Amino acid sequence: MFSMKSVLKFLGSFLVVFLAYSAGFYSGEGSVPSLYKVSGVANTGQKTADVDFNIFWDAWRELEQKYVDRGLLDRQKMVYGAVEGMVRSTGDPYTSFFTPEEAKLLNEDISGNFSGIGAEIGFKKGILTVITPLKNSPAERAGIMTGDKILKIDDTITADLSIEEAVRQIRGEEGTTVTLGIFREGFAETKLIPIKREVIDVPVVAWEKKGDVAYIELYSFVGDIDEAFLRTARQVVAGGAKKIVLDMRNNPGGYLDSAVEVASYFIDQGDIVVTEDFGNGAKKNEYRSKGYRYFQKMPVVVLVNDGSASASEIVAGALKDNRGATLVGEKTFGKGSVQEVQSLAGDTVLKITVAKWLTPSGKSIQDQGIEPDVKVEMSVEEKEAGKDPQLDKAMEIISKL
Repeated sequence: MFSMKSVLKFLGSFLVVFLAYSAGFYSGEGSVPSLYKVSGVANTGQKTADVDFNIFWDAWRELEQKYVDRGLLDRQKMVYGAVEGMVRSTGDPYTSFFTPEEAKLLNEDISGNFSGIGAEIGFKKGILTVITPLKNSPAERAGIMTGDKILKIDDTITADLSIEEAVRQIRGEEGTTVTLGIFREGFAETKLIPIKREVIDVPVVAWEKKGDVAYIELYSFVGDIDEAFLRTARQVVAGGAKKIVLDMRNNPGGYLDSAVEVASYFIDQGDIVVTEDFGNGAKKNEYRSKGYRYFQKMPVVVLVNDGSASASEIVAGALKDNRGATLVGEKTFGKGSVQEVQSLAGDTVLKITVAKWLTPSGKSIQDQGIEPDVKVEMSVEEKEAGKDPQLDKAMEIISKL
């Protein structure tokens, strides 16, 4: 998830130092560093104490001098490819470089409106996995389910794709079709599922009153979530609800700021919502509740499952640790790393993992997830039949509080 709501920092381009030294300082071809042998390129960089950039420029020179179709080489694409390879070497699927076209898709993601199939995806144990299909999305209507493993996108094997590459291939023009190779428990083999792309408007929040219980479904933490949740809170209080079931199943997350906002409706001012751990002995950041006086005194039960990720895990952990709120359902996804979006030169963007989230009690969310207090599984058959044993259990628990 993003640690800020807009692109705030500008770091400059990769290899930003332009050396204006003349190659005339060197006495022979063999003594001239490789970077000076590259023509038509600025900002070439230099050798440091432990890294020799000559390797990069050796490869660049060899391509330009010997590649059979060197007249067709696109130097800008070569730079993009080099940066992508450098970023991918971290081994972190959530640290990514975006070309200008890809950065546009990222901005559409942030705004909550884009053309695709309406499914949040991530890596689980190294396999591209559906975190959740969005409510009423083409993916949901096609039968895509939380936990589905995406092994192919059209004819492309997903094993070596980054998150952004997978997203880019799944998305496309409205009305076109993408075919996903899906495997899930119970399948004898991979099943090919065609899905027609649509413009996706990410839903945010809905609620209804069940007796004296406000049943609040929180679908995501993007778009106008802050304003929408404030409206919902006012409606819940005006409606006379005395208890709350907060349903964050299949909520893939979103903004950190919005997670803190939502948690602030439930926990007292000053209580820790989440801690940002930068590692390497750096000082940790603590994000605390603003103490909005709406639901602090109301009993609350929280519904989660393996489609609950990122911001929804933060809120669930905050309510569990600060309020002793009962979590019902299944273990959450375990997406607890922090990405910052950094602007680079030429309208390119770097999304980089800078920290990991810890719950108020100090437990890491990343790859661990949050265990429910009351585990209730829901089978495919129950879901297809319209049954919801998890919600039933949550309503049973809240009725006794």
